[in-house]
Amino acid sequence: MQAQSGFFIQFLRLATPFWKSENKIVIRQQSLALIVLTIFQMMLAVVITTWSSALFNALEEHSMSGLFKQIGYLILIFAASIAVTAMHIKVKRDLQIGWRAWLTDRVIGKWMTNGRHYLVSHIQTVEHDNPDGRIAEDIRISIDEAINLCHSLFYSLLLIISFTKILWELSGTIKLDVGLLHLPIYGYLVWAALIYSVLASVLGWWAGRPLTLTTHAMQTVEANFRFGLAKVRENSQAIALIHGEINEQKRFSHFFQDIINVFDRQTVAWTSILLFNSGYGVLSMAFPILIVSPRYIIGSITLGALMQSAQAFQQMSGALSWPVNNMAGIAQWRASVERVLDLVKALEDLELEIARPDPQRILLEKPLQSTLCFHDLCISQLDGTVIICGLNAEIRLGERVLIAGDALTGARLFKAIAGLWPWGRGRIELPDSEPMFFMPPRPYLPDDTLRNAICYPSSSEVFSGISIEDLLKLAGLEHLISDLDQENTWDNVLTRDQEQRLGLVRLLLYRPKWILLQEAFDSLDPDGEALMLRIICQQLPDAAILTISNQPTAKAFHNRIINL
Repeated sequence: MQAQSGFFIQFLRLATPFWKSENKIVIRQQSLALIVLTIFQMMLAVVITTWSSALFNALEEHSMSGLFKQIGYLILIFAASIAVTAMHIKVKRDLQIGWRAWLTDRVIGKWMTNGRHYLVSHIQTVEHDNPDGRIAEDIRISIDEAINLCHSLFYSLLLIISFTKILWELSGTIKLDVGLLHLPIYGYLVWAALIYSVLASVLGWWAGRPLTLTTHAMQTVEANFRFGLAKVRENSQAIALIHGEINEQKRFSHFFQDIINVFDRQTVAWTSILLFNSGYGVLSMAFPILIVSPRYIIGSITLGALMQSAQAFQQMSGALSWPVNNMAGIAQWRASVERVLDLVKALEDLELEIARPDPQRILLEKPLQSTLCFHDLCISQLDGTVIICGLNAEIRLGERVLIAGDALTGARLFKAIAGLWPWGRGRIELPDSEPMFFMPPRPYLPDDTLRNAICYPSSSEVFSGISIEDLLKLAGLEHLISDLDQENTWDNVLTRDQEQRLGLVRLLLYRPKWILLQEAFDSLDPDGEALMLRIICQQLPDAAILTISNQPTAKAFHNRIINL
């Protein structure tokens, strides 16, 4: 129970600030409208049972005028039901998409900030794999099911309140003779519905206990399968070039076998629930009529009262059986909420990890200076193994420094400069006024027009006065000029050396003062890499350049070497 309450508290802390957000007036109006429309739905349910009683009484009396009168009432009830249902679905869906948009924006804001999407992959405090699936799918399920469950629970509570009164009045009083005792039982139908529903709920929960675990497991393995497919799509060219299709098929088979195993377990859980629900549904249809019919047979009640009692019993027992009827929805909702909470928890743990004072953390500073300085810098792996120790250096504008040694170690140094690798100790003093331009081995090219992809992350309008065509020619990519305004998945269309040349075009567009090249031209031959470095030095002569490269020709373009 403590874990259950803790789960609800975490969910409320995550989701309820939605009602205090900037659009809170509209949100509260929508919530109030949903409550009012739910009350109208309950009132219609009560009216229908009253109408049913009057209809069957008219049939029992063979009254044609009474029949036509009830047909007229039915038309009014039908029109009211259509109007309430239409307004209800509109308000509910507006509330769902608004809440989902708010929560999605909040989680993405935590995830896509200062490289947190990268750093969180190194935090192992809680499970947080496949963040894309958790944001796109699990948030949707969490919000949609939360509103559906809250609405149905509120509606059920209204039905219980309303039909308890109706059933109590229709039940009358029956006398139970037990030997010398003559016990009057008031509202026996209410007690029968209560006992019937409690027994059904207990049995239903017992039958459905395995469903929560299997639902959570199914969402995890499905997400792993989708992620594997997406990763292959993103790297299809590389896989095709080395003929790795058979290996990927084996991996897909492994992922899908996990789905089959969990699916079989979920089938067993679903079978138990469906068997219970099937028997429960048949019994719910007949049981209320059977327990009320003796009073009709002896003439204590009319046929209309019999049918009204049966319908009221069904409404009340159905409302009391809300936990049973919503077991699957609750299981799916909880599994999705837990996946979202795990991702948010991982991001919060990351923030605490970075913020807490710790001598084993690299300190980034921005003093009022135009140099890049390393003071007693040590960089560690996640397990504490030191890979760089005691680095002291000062790099000024205009200097060109070659980072020699292990390329992976140099990459960690660049990540530390970018604030993406805080593990270690010492200080890094960054230039105060100038941003740093990092060129990884493979530049990111979003699915957009080639012009916008080159200008990323800024808009192409920012560079309207610069000729991208001339820069493409300079980089040896004049054949791509005709594709500048074409949309495509460029990381699948272009070769790796073309992508790296586009990285040069992007660099020359931004013209930064500080450039960090991490094997940015490693797919080119030595002459090609030398040409790219020569262009950078000619076009940006005043920029500071830090280069990680294993090509011997790179030394000629640098005036300093730092050996790691």
